[in-house]
Amino acid sequence: MTDLVLAVEATLSRVLGGQVRIEQRVRLAGGSISHTERLDTTAGSFVLKFHETPPPGFFRAEADGLTALRQSGTSLVIPRVIAYEDVAPSFLLTEFLSEGRRQSDFDEQLGRGLAELHRTTAPQFGFAEDNYCGATPQPNAWRERWVDFYAHARLGYQLGLASAGGLLAAVEIVRVRRLVERLGDWLNEPETGPALIHGDLWSGNLHTDCLGRPALIDPAAYYGHPEAELGMMTLFGGFSARTFAAYDEAFALEPGWRERNPLYQLYHLMNHLNLFGASYRAQVMAVVDRFV
Repeated sequence: MTDLVLAVEATLSRVLGGQVRIEQRVRLAGGSISHTERLDTTAGSFVLKFHETPPPGFFRAEADGLTALRQSGTSLVIPRVIAYEDVAPSFLLTEFLSEGRRQSDFDEQLGRGLAELHRTTAPQFGFAEDNYCGATPQPNAWRERWVDFYAHARLGYQLGLASAGGLLAAVEIVRVRRLVERLGDWLNEPETGPALIHGDLWSGNLHTDCLGRPALIDPAAYYGHPEAELGMMTLFGGFSARTFAAYDEAFALEPGWRERNPLYQLYHLMNHLNLFGASYRAQVMAVVDRFV
């Protein structure tokens, strides 16, 4: 741990241009993959995330995702990346956002801010580099068509992991593969082109800053279909009807999105199956059974 403290102090000193010392470390809630702390230093407070043996490029990927979201121009608050290190001791340093009481129109701000984020586009679907959704690798090689990207880089990739891990029976693998092959029967190409999305937006990755505004943390960012964002948002709840109404007013949802939504929830259910085991198997197959 001494090596980590020395490395973080040296990095802060270099980035901020003066000697910085850590005065206090306070553990923060969350951090199921990495340890997360608030660092109180002689130069102010920061968030430190660290991991003894992170996957390759883990903190760089998170840093790049945060930077992409921050540069999108969205009115949502995105913490500024201070520095990262992917060689032991590995860590990520970001701006610390102290927490306040939500403003009365917090939900509407969130909906409008997501609409602004999703207006940020790219020529193709994917991202400049592979990253992670939780601890699961998330391949992001560029593709021209959304259905191809979602079939191969999302559902197909997760199916490969579940098959290799023995988490699905042979007959279930066949059914999921059949769904993946037929995705074009149900999913469409987005009318507005590839959209920059957070990628893992559940309530735990939504924060309230000191001014009561919505802030996003821990992205699995890429350019995808805007509806893919709603899959995770609706899977575990925590987002009000006011948020979706404000989003729809600012960036109209395409007709039939609720009927397609289970197919976008499926990616995260399969990821949870691969991360946490067979308790998610029934939910995965319940979605598959709705379509094939």
